[in-house]
Amino acid sequence: MALIVRAADTASLDLAPQAAGFLAASLGLSRMFRDDLEQLEAGMLLYDAFFRWCRDATEETHNWPGKPS
Repeated sequence: MALIVRAADTASLDLAPQAAGFLAASLGLSRMFRDDLEQLEAGMLLYDAFFRWCRDATEETHNWPGKPS
């Protein structure tokens, strides 16, 4: 998680493939809320979800069948 945050925070998106999505979510939140504390409160669920993915779900994939030809 630290590498994803660092990559997004320093615009070094090549450090972690998830960094661009994390940056997009953070920038979106910053456009939704002017107050930093409101932004943080709104983003905590999202940031917690990223943390849980890092902790528990990085190996999980979706095995949906491909689109029909």
